[in-house]
Amino acid sequence: MLLIALALAPGIAIMLYFYSKDRYDREPLKNILISFFLGVLSTLPAIILQLTLSKQLDAYFASKSLIYYFIYTFGIIGLSEEGSKLFMLRIYAYRKKAFNEPLDGIVYSVMVSMGFATLENIGYVMEGGLSTAFLRMFLSVPAHASFAVLMGYHVGLAKFDPDNAGTHFIKGLLLAAFFHGSFDFFLFLQQSPEVTKFVS
Repeated sequence: MLLIALALAPGIAIMLYFYSKDRYDREPLKNILISFFLGVLSTLPAIILQLTLSKQLDAYFASKSLIYYFIYTFGIIGLSEEGSKLFMLRIYAYRKKAFNEPLDGIVYSVMVSMGFATLENIGYVMEGGLSTAFLRMFLSVPAHASFAVLMGYHVGLAKFDPDNAGTHFIKGLLLAAFFHGSFDFFLFLQQSPEVTKFVS
């Protein structure tokens, strides 16, 4: 029970923080909750894409080199996870009348992202225990929120600049995927034989 609480806590805390910042025209709670659960659902296409593409990557590379991890983190993890979140954001919150100011893009993006990060966090924490819970509480879950802010900012711009909406969506996705990929890339580097031989 403690592990579940610790896994849920960071996502809920971040959601409450961003919700509290939307003071002047607060989003309906229903929209917030649906966005969160769509974020949970967004893990499914991300997992399918990652499993499918990583099999092809493994078949192409004989060893897990720097190039392997670069493609895996930026091209597979970053794009699949942020792309899945963006899809859920686009099909629901983006269309709502309550989405009536640019800041709403950040608010809804964070809610979707916290749905994704919370489900992911539960899996990792239940497997890794207390140390994983505290580590991810201060690193991984806030990182997901940071990526969401970058994407949500551009989604907010897209909503009120329809002539350039496509460009804003692409910028938001690529920025979020780049920073997400960077975060994971440096974590995976320690597993690369090319790095280990220089630091061991």
